[in-house]
Amino acid sequence: MQAVEERDVVIVGGGICGLATALALHRKGIESLVLESSESLRSAGAAITIRTNGWLALDCLGVGDKIRKKAAALQEAYREVRLDSRSGMLIKTEAPLSKGEVRCVKRSELIEALAGDLPDGTVRFGCHLLYVERDPVTSLPVLQLSNGSTLKAKVLIGCDGVNSVVLDYLEMNPTKVSCTTAVRGFTSYPAGHQFDNVFSITETDGIKLGSVPVNDNLVYWFITRPWTSQDSTISRDQEQIRMQSLKSIQNFPAQMTEMITRSDKSSLTSMRFRYRAPWDLLYGRFRKGTVTVAGDALHAMSPFIGQGGGASLEDAIVLARCLSKKLSEVTEGEGGEGSRRRKYEEALANFVEERRMRLFGLSVLSYVINKLIEGPCMVVKIVCVLILIVFFKDRVAHTAYDCGRL
Repeated sequence: MQAVEERDVVIVGGGICGLATALALHRKGIESLVLESSESLRSAGAAITIRTNGWLALDCLGVGDKIRKKAAALQEAYREVRLDSRSGMLIKTEAPLSKGEVRCVKRSELIEALAGDLPDGTVRFGCHLLYVERDPVTSLPVLQLSNGSTLKAKVLIGCDGVNSVVLDYLEMNPTKVSCTTAVRGFTSYPAGHQFDNVFSITETDGIKLGSVPVNDNLVYWFITRPWTSQDSTISRDQEQIRMQSLKSIQNFPAQMTEMITRSDKSSLTSMRFRYRAPWDLLYGRFRKGTVTVAGDALHAMSPFIGQGGGASLEDAIVLARCLSKKLSEVTEGEGGEGSRRRKYEEALANFVEERRMRLFGLSVLSYVINKLIEGPCMVVKIVCVLILIVFFKDRVAHTAYDCGRL
C-alpha cells in the first residue's frame, strides 16, 4: 500500500490560472504543488487577448515585461466590418476595446513565462485526478490519482477547467453549453503581414471572422458561427477544420480567405463554447472547507468580452494575497494544525467574498452579449439591449479593473 503524500497547497491544473496561482504563491513565499494531467506544458488554444486588468496582474506576478516583448500593442478601439451578402455593401464601425493596454499573446508563450519563474519541481506532469474525498478525521481533502497514488492537501485549489473534478467535490452546477462554436488558429507571414495593429472583426450572415496581429509576422484569427452536429466529428481533424472554415467564409474578402488558406494547420482548434450561468456565481457555493476553484472551473464564460484569461490572472493574485495575509496571522506554536486550518478556511472565504461580485458582473455581461448574438427571438434581443443600456453603458469599464497588489 502506497504511503499518502501530504502537501500544504495543491493546485489541480497547469494552465494559465494554475501556473499563475502557483507563481503568485511563490512570490509570497508559499510553496505549492501543481498537478497537470498532460505530459508537458499545455500549449493548445492558440492565443489570448489580454486587456489592461490582465496586464496589471501580470506585472504583479513579475512577468509582464517579459511577455510584452513578444506581443505588439494594439489600438484601444476595435474595428468591425459588416458585409451585406446580398448587396455586397460594407459597413465599417469602430468601438472601444479596452481602457488602456491591450495585446494579443500566444498562449504557449504566456504559459512558458509563468512556468519559467517557478521553482523546479513545482509542476508534476502526468497526474490525472480521479476524485476528491474528505478525510473523516482531519476534514482535509484527499486526492486520488489515476496512477494509484494519494495526496492529502491542507489547501486544494481547482484550476482544472470546465470539466473540473474539484468542482464535482464542491457540488456546484455544471457549466452550460452554448449554441456557438469557434475555430481558432495562427497564420504566419515570414516577410511581414499587412494588417494594422487592430482587433478587427468581419461579419456576415451570423458568422464572425476576427483577426488580431500578435507581432509583425504572426496573426491570430478566429471564426465564430452557429454550432452544428458536424462540428463534433471534425474537432480532431485539423485539415477538416480548415476546409469547413473556408466553406463558412466563402463570401468574405479575399484577404480573409487567404489568411485561413495559408494558416498553420497544427494551430487549428475547434471548440463549442461553455459558460457558467451568472446566478451560479451569485448564489453558488464555490468553497468547502479548505477547497475552492478558480479560472474556468469557476467562471467559464463565452469569449465575447475577452476576460476569461484576465479574470483567471486576477483570481491568482487575490488567492495568494488572501492566503498570505491569513497565514501571517499565525504565530509559532499557536493552536497547532487546527489554527492553521481555520486560517486557510478564512483565507478562502475572503477570496470568495472578494471575487463573487466582480465575477458576477463579468458573467452577466458575457451572458447578455451571448444571448444577444444567439437570441432565438426579437423579444430576447430587445431585453438584452435594454440590459446593456441600463447596466453596461460603458461596455469596456471592466478592463480598467485593478485586482490590487500581492
